[in-house]
Amino acid sequence: MQTHFTQAQLADPLIREGDAILRKCVHCGFCTATCPTFVITGDERDSPRGRIWMLREVLERPETASADTSYHIDRCLGCLSCTTTCPSGVDYAHLLDIGREKLDHLVPRKAPDRLMRWMLAAIIPHAPKFRMMMRLANLGRPFSFAMPQIIRAAMQKLPRHVPQLDPVGSRTEQFATNPSSNLSPSASNGTAPVKRVILLAGCAQRALNPDINASTIRVLNRLGVEVIVRKEAHCCGALAHHIGETKKADAAMRAAIYAWHEEITAGTIDAIIVNASGCGTMVKDYGHLMRHDAEMAPLAAAISAKAKDVSEQLAELDLASILQPQITSGCGKIAYHSACSLQHGQKIHDLPLALLRQAGFDVVQPVNGHLCCGSAGVYNILQPAMASELQQRKLTSLQNTGAIAVAAGNIGCITQLDSGAMPVRHTIQFIDWASGGPQPI
Repeated sequence: MQTHFTQAQLADPLIREGDAILRKCVHCGFCTATCPTFVITGDERDSPRGRIWMLREVLERPETASADTSYHIDRCLGCLSCTTTCPSGVDYAHLLDIGREKLDHLVPRKAPDRLMRWMLAAIIPHAPKFRMMMRLANLGRPFSFAMPQIIRAAMQKLPRHVPQLDPVGSRTEQFATNPSSNLSPSASNGTAPVKRVILLAGCAQRALNPDINASTIRVLNRLGVEVIVRKEAHCCGALAHHIGETKKADAAMRAAIYAWHEEITAGTIDAIIVNASGCGTMVKDYGHLMRHDAEMAPLAAAISAKAKDVSEQLAELDLASILQPQITSGCGKIAYHSACSLQHGQKIHDLPLALLRQAGFDVVQPVNGHLCCGSAGVYNILQPAMASELQQRKLTSLQNTGAIAVAAGNIGCITQLDSGAMPVRHTIQFIDWASGGPQPI
């Protein structure tokens, strides 16, 4: 793509980065076939190619930016399916970050939208607050008819079931290597750990599904891995980052980086494990996001280098040594939903499938598995109509597999797709079951 930035514009490091990304695009259109919003609308402005064109205009001729520009950029899920398809290696994710940051200043949002984004960023990254919000939503549903449409739509997307708050992450803890441990921080079998890792306990996940962290710790402990959790790292910052609440995102990132850096300098840490793939994509990008901060850049890069999805860590360990094939024999087919942030953001697709099959499960995949389910962080709250259509498409394709349950690697997808007819659980919960843990379905 040709660009025509002035030298004055190129003095801005974000514009220089955007220029380099834009010049890689050759308008081939391969991305349109794998873009969920374009598949639904057929509107070029809802495709990556169209959005790249609009983002160039935003950066090159900011006076042309309009509410229509914001409308179509906001409809982008950020699923990154286009980056998997792109033959030219266009870094769409970072171009989108740059364009959204500039656009937020050029086209001010309406007050209800600003308020909703501020509220989401202030509440969801704090598990106790998020849990309270879900409880209040249940109380307020009978009166939703009198509420603004944006609030009604948000309430419809919040789960009705409110579990107990996950205690993992509420304080700094060390979970020692004890195969029979029931998440006891002080338990130990007296042997040196095979590895020592840090686990990001997460934010929304702690309020939505407390079993995921419990399963993660049990499986890692059985494999001889010591797990450390730091309470300061309560959120990776992804949610706030993707909706333009940059100050909140920056504060969350800095808190996590400082806490984890302290652990790394205090002793051997083999990896930073993330069991929510959206968070994993974010943590692996810390080095890039902090690149212009002289103090934080080296610390952030070191954190990103150690970040791993839980499936990556399991693949490096002797998983077969803890599996009990008789437990899951005859349980029926399990469908695997490949979260966008895992298959496109982190380029991990086959690994969770292989681990589930190694654990003895009969795993099938839905058609169009590359298309997003519509969760995308809080996209399903901010863009409920588009999210609901994508949700129904995904549910239909999963149901057509004939599976009895679904495995997925991201809490957003799990919450978006879980239903009584076909329960959706985290991949690690199935691995936990296959190695002696509780049955997740």
